[in-house]
Amino acid sequence: MPYFTYEVLAHPESGAKLLTLIETYAKYRDAKTRIKEERDRHPQRDPQEFRLVFAKNTVEAEKLLSIPRDERVIGDI
Repeated sequence: MPYFTYEVLAHPESGAKLLTLIETYAKYRDAKTRIKEERDRHPQRDPQEFRLVFAKNTVEAEKLLSIPRDERVIGDI
């Protein structure tokens, strides 16, 4: 399965996500390098606007990126 790199922009009012495919890679290391380059090229933007996803095809990749994520919990309270 390939690795897809995306630019993810959220609409400020509705929160709807606009997904733009940057490129598709066969190797994780190449995809990770591209995402790092994009984040370095745009330091003023949120790093989460550039995402990497492992999926069977673009339809599955976009579905995975569209699912709202739970807040990350670190440790117990």
